Amino acid sequence: MSAAELDPRWLAALHASADQPPWRPRLPLRWGPHLIGSVEPGYFSQAVLQHPLLTPERLQREEDSAGSCWRLQGDPTRALAGLAEALFEARVGRVVQQWRDEQLAVCDALGRQIATVERGVVRPLGIVTRAVHLVGRTAEGRFWVQQRALDKADDPGLWDTLMGGMVSAADSVLTALARETWEEAGLHLEAVEELRRGGSVTLRKPSSDRSDAGYVVEQVDWFACTVPQGVAPVNQDREVLQFALLDRAALLDKLQRNEFTTEAALILVAALRLP
Repeated sequence: MSAAELDPRWLAALHASADQPPWRPRLPLRWGPHLIGSVEPGYFSQAVLQHPLLTPERLQREEDSAGSCWRLQGDPTRALAGLAEALFEARVGRVVQQWRDEQLAVCDALGRQIATVERGVVRPLGIVTRAVHLVGRTAEGRFWVQQRALDKADDPGLWDTLMGGMVSAADSVLTALARETWEEAGLHLEAVEELRRGGSVTLRKPSSDRSDAGYVVEQVDWFACTVPQGVAPVNQDREVLQFALLDRAALLDKLQRNEFTTEAALILVAALRLP
């Protein structure tokens, strides 16, 4: 079976799942002239809005000809940090469970970083994130894939590419690729062969947990490599349940049974077309 033999109805459903509107209407979150995210209208409770770190000068509800929006004032990183702390202390949604003490970049429409924000609040605030994935194949054409740990906050137990991880504010795509490949698969990039950029995919969809008021907007850069014979991935960060080495037929079957995350499925379908 080749990638061209994928069920076109399944393929159409996959692409539709990666581009979905939010479950409920959302208000723009702005700073200065920049649209930096979105939130559900009632997401900010009084406990959040009255937090000492959120003075009215830092977060305001505005009405104009374009409609309602929330606007951050002052230094955007400090304002977002205050908002994140207020959400954490008010125990809103899954913020406490998602909190990672890791800063992600907040960018303008041209991709230029204008601020940073705690990773745990990017989904409820609808902030665009970046991720990187690595597709690992053997010389004979089999694919290394991983099953996500059962206690992962998102998509627990689903299957993924050889490696998938977030790009932090301190990272470039390549430094994130190197770090995450080691943490998730125990591989140094110098140990793989034919490393090359494969492409990119974009996700726009509600968070998997309907109660979280989150919206995923993520740009994913993916790379492909050949894993040498005799080399096997070994997880280092306890976020992987197991690895498997699949031939093309087994991979295609697993994909069409919807056993992979949306982004991994999109990437692997594209990778199947690589020479």
